[in-house]
Amino acid sequence: MISILAQIEPKPEEIAAAVEFLDVGRILQSLFIIAAAYVVNRTVSATLDRLGEGLAKRRLLLKKVSSFFRIGIFAVATYMVAVTILGENETALLGLGTTLAVSIGFALKDTISSIVAGILILVDRPFQVGDRVQFGDTYGEVKEIGLRTVRIVTLDDNEVSIPNNKFLTESVSSGNAGALDMMVVMKFYISVTEDFELAKRIIYEACVTSKYVFLKKPVSIVVRETVEPTLATVLTCKAYVIDVRYETALGTDVTERVKRAFRRHRMQYPYNREYQIHTGEWDDIADNRPMDLIESTPAATTD
Repeated sequence: MISILAQIEPKPEEIAAAVEFLDVGRILQSLFIIAAAYVVNRTVSATLDRLGEGLAKRRLLLKKVSSFFRIGIFAVATYMVAVTILGENETALLGLGTTLAVSIGFALKDTISSIVAGILILVDRPFQVGDRVQFGDTYGEVKEIGLRTVRIVTLDDNEVSIPNNKFLTESVSSGNAGALDMMVVMKFYISVTEDFELAKRIIYEACVTSKYVFLKKPVSIVVRETVEPTLATVLTCKAYVIDVRYETALGTDVTERVKRAFRRHRMQYPYNREYQIHTGEWDDIADNRPMDLIESTPAATTD
């Protein structure tokens, strides 16, 4: 037992080294460095913010500069604190350097993975810059394929950055796959009692006469019935737009033409049927129709 206690008993030189390492003066110097770095960071950030408010065109640039300054101040302060506390202790400096290297490597793991994924995307080319792609809930045009992220501009003009490595594990669809034209799908709903052949002709004519449609590829109309959310006839128009940039314009143009024609032909939209308890009969409840169409709808008598 005595020999074991003798082995674990600290030696005088180890105690002296520990006391020297925990020197109060060095700790106070480190605290002063941290406080000075905090003050400098706040001063620089506040100054750049004021400049940004005065120079509206340079505001975003100054925000970036402020972020770089913050990172630089943090790095310099960390280095000065480490040198102040460790002094000339080569073993401690080596250990700290190794720890930092491992930490940085672990932190950059996803970045390195994204860089490799970016290279694979450029080689394999599942999509290209200018393509309209759907990735999860994000749909828009690929603006840039960078080494770390893919930037997509949505139809609402929002720029979304997605790490490259996400595209290696999740599915992504490309609407035009490098081509200038792209298929656009538009759906129209009418009541099941309406003349679907007339509606089909209206939609077809509205589509082929649009200035945004690409007529070198076919225009097709698919007809089917649905019961969700209400009983209706669904006419799906599939046409190609001459340029992916006009996708929204084609949909708007065709929809406006179809609605005008439906109004002229008094084409009724889908309606729900509700059972009235007090009468024991079914009533037709029109949805999203003009008042003249609602008033002209014959009362339902089936039960």
